[in-house]
Amino acid sequence: MAISAPAQRPANPRFSSGPCAKIPGFTLDMLSDAPLGRSHRAAVGKAKLKEAIDLTREILNVPADYRIGIVPASDTGAVEMALWSLLGQRPVEMLAWESFGEGWVTDVVKQLKIDATVKKAGYGEIVDFATVDFDRDVVFTWNGTTSGVRLPNGDAIPADRDGLTICDATSAAFAMDLPWDKLDVVTFSWQKVLGGEGGHGVLILSPRAVERLESYAPAWPLPKIFRMTKGGKLIEGIFVGETINTPSMLCVEDYLVALKWAKALGGQKALIARAEANAKALNDFVATKDWIANLAADPATASCTSVCLKFTDARIKDAAAFAKAVAKRLEKEGVALDAGAYRDAPPGLRIWCGSTVETADVEALLPWIEWAFEAEIEAQALAA
Repeated sequence: MAISAPAQRPANPRFSSGPCAKIPGFTLDMLSDAPLGRSHRAAVGKAKLKEAIDLTREILNVPADYRIGIVPASDTGAVEMALWSLLGQRPVEMLAWESFGEGWVTDVVKQLKIDATVKKAGYGEIVDFATVDFDRDVVFTWNGTTSGVRLPNGDAIPADRDGLTICDATSAAFAMDLPWDKLDVVTFSWQKVLGGEGGHGVLILSPRAVERLESYAPAWPLPKIFRMTKGGKLIEGIFVGETINTPSMLCVEDYLVALKWAKALGGQKALIARAEANAKALNDFVATKDWIANLAADPATASCTSVCLKFTDARIKDAAAFAKAVAKRLEKEGVALDAGAYRDAPPGLRIWCGSTVETADVEALLPWIEWAFEAEIEAQALAA
């Protein structure tokens, strides 16, 4: 071997981009207050759900007149509720720069059959928001979970727009500053930045989005789990904890534990600082190497959560096979689990740097990435 295996290992090797690492020090004992075997419609269940909504508002600094609901089917369910319930009244513009954004394009164009304007950018790039017509309804992801490219800010979104902005913020919420006055619908799943358990989504609606819901009925039928109005009025109960279907109270308790951990740290500002510190450690390492690079073409758009890396060494013969082999070596050594690039993304690594990850673990991983790279280069040469 050209390079020796590092002596130090990450204390927590979980770098998956979802479900993500649990909060530091997590144990199942923390969930002992979950009202298991009780109805979510009982007073204790409603109280837990409302507490989760209230803490979400507090930590994310969501305006008081925005509604927050816990909905089924993770972030996907939350986005689908918005698309099926709100679109169709006015022209639509779809923005995509990674696989999940592409999925929303497919749903709108092929399933809802809306003749939308579609603007796309390749992996590592982002759509030019200066070209977007915000008098249309605009659908986009804030952070490309599979591309590691994010919208750096909301400056290009006009406050006096006529259309709605529908933002999938699933790997951005809690780790990036979301400008609420520029966003009408925000969705996320708590399995990302707060490391919660999967299966539940969060849907946040501005007053403008509520007005659309109460004044417009789409031409297509809505499944029960998508319906947010009755008799032309918003079903307010959804946004105080009276969920459309049965939630897991164990998962809700887990979310509450993470929210309270976040609040004790100092809230959103502290969460953002942790993610940024993690991403900086990784990017500083990459900047000193000539065989690896951030997939984001512009550092200003590089994600601080789902950091995507590509191998650039000219000696690599099969990029996909090489990247998979490196990820496999890291997993076999127990230093980075689930660190391979997303299946639809360019070959490489995807290292989750969200707020539940400790910077010390990122730093401990870095020499292992170099070790695995060198080991695979050597293996490739021996096989030639």
